Amino acid sequence: MQKLRKFDTKVQHLKYKVLREVARATFDGNLAETIMDIPQTIIPGKTATMRCCIYKERAIIAERIKLAMGGDRSTSNVIQVIDIACDECPMDGYEVTNNCRGCIAHRCEDVCRRGAIVIDEHQKAHIDKSKCVECGLCAKVCPYSAIYNRRRPCRNACKTGAISMDADSVAVIDQSKCVSCGACVYQCPFGAIMDKSYIVDAINLLKGSEGNTEYRVHAVIAPAISSQFTYAKLGQVISGLRKLGFHSVVEAALGADMVAFEEAMELVEKQYLTSSCCPAFVELVKKKFPTMADHISSSLSPMATIGKFLKEKYPGDKVIFIGPCTAKKKSFQEGPESKFVDCVITFEELQALFDSREIDITELEEEELNHASYFGRIFARCGGLADAVAQSLKEHGTVDFEYKPISADGIENCITVLTKAAKSLPIGNFIEGMACTGGCIGGAGCLTHAEKSKIAVQRYGEAANAKMISDTVSDAHIENIADDLDHAG
Repeated sequence: MQKLRKFDTKVQHLKYKVLREVARATFDGNLAETIMDIPQTIIPGKTATMRCCIYKERAIIAERIKLAMGGDRSTSNVIQVIDIACDECPMDGYEVTNNCRGCIAHRCEDVCRRGAIVIDEHQKAHIDKSKCVECGLCAKVCPYSAIYNRRRPCRNACKTGAISMDADSVAVIDQSKCVSCGACVYQCPFGAIMDKSYIVDAINLLKGSEGNTEYRVHAVIAPAISSQFTYAKLGQVISGLRKLGFHSVVEAALGADMVAFEEAMELVEKQYLTSSCCPAFVELVKKKFPTMADHISSSLSPMATIGKFLKEKYPGDKVIFIGPCTAKKKSFQEGPESKFVDCVITFEELQALFDSREIDITELEEEELNHASYFGRIFARCGGLADAVAQSLKEHGTVDFEYKPISADGIENCITVLTKAAKSLPIGNFIEGMACTGGCIGGAGCLTHAEKSKIAVQRYGEAANAKMISDTVSDAHIENIADDLDHAG
């Protein structure tokens, strides 16, 4: 049984088990025949469950299986609510707690413009839910902090206001507001919100490449991988990818080098930019701050940049991106990135792939991977892109340009910065936005979100052979990589 130490929570572990069994059946070519048996495999008859009964648990597993197989293919939306699993949270709203002392000031009653505060015979306050509009004024004026806003974890996590509740108290996602960051997926303590998986697609691409001369499959790994799979060494993860059937493994950090080098010159030309690396941040700008959309960098993301390189070098080959990001599961399906990336899976899903093939990466030899510079590799944490652009400006020799970056991580901080920018307040001339707290190392698809992740990224950056971005984006370096890829396998 997979040890829980590889994941932050038991919810992740349950999600992983579903992915592992779906992956195993897909590799074995009997998914259609065994799909009905998977819930009982995961939740055997004598197993204690988190739900009211084993039958409900298995019914929820069945819904997880559907999402593990790609869910509703008619839409590119990747964040979905499992209705049957969303029934344990109390309704949202302000409520008066036992901290109410029954004071005679009644500031809460006076400030309420809707008459929703009712005072009983003991001078204690109560809230009439039929009148309350959740403005929060009562909570602000209470001298005892006795009024508390009870919000569901998913709504607390969602900073774009995309989550509401229907008449049955089930979470509903407004896709016009959702940026696919996945914060609600990670924070829901019942696993009632899940991201669609394209793990079946990835496996079918790998299986299709076996003994096939028409195409090979390349893995593009995000630099955040340096903070994951902490029970093994990074070189062993690379070997594990090759054992799964990938022809080659390429660092998305090399694409980060390319992006930073181009973005620096675009910044000098336009004098003002917001970053384009994080798809959830780009969606946030377009949906919530449309007047800022013209300032988004024209550069592709590092993922798409490497995908473009591979597609141009090897037409017909397939590219699978592996990273921490749920938003990339949407971006690869639409827009310019769809031409360069064939599939996206997360680190959680990669762990499921390893274990579905019973690959213990700790027993593998290490395989070296050193395509990118220090600066490309530190893209994984907030501030890394801003540092890389600064270095690129230096290497381009643009000494006369005054660079004033500001980095924001987490949707809430991004909204604060973009709000100021939209009002033309002085906040700098380059906005690096990352939807996840801490940057990509906080992505919803991570195995772990440990505080020491930043240290791991720093060490990964320092281990790079190239210390200059101009070295990694040079024609000679790119040709050397292409030569290595030609002789891979």
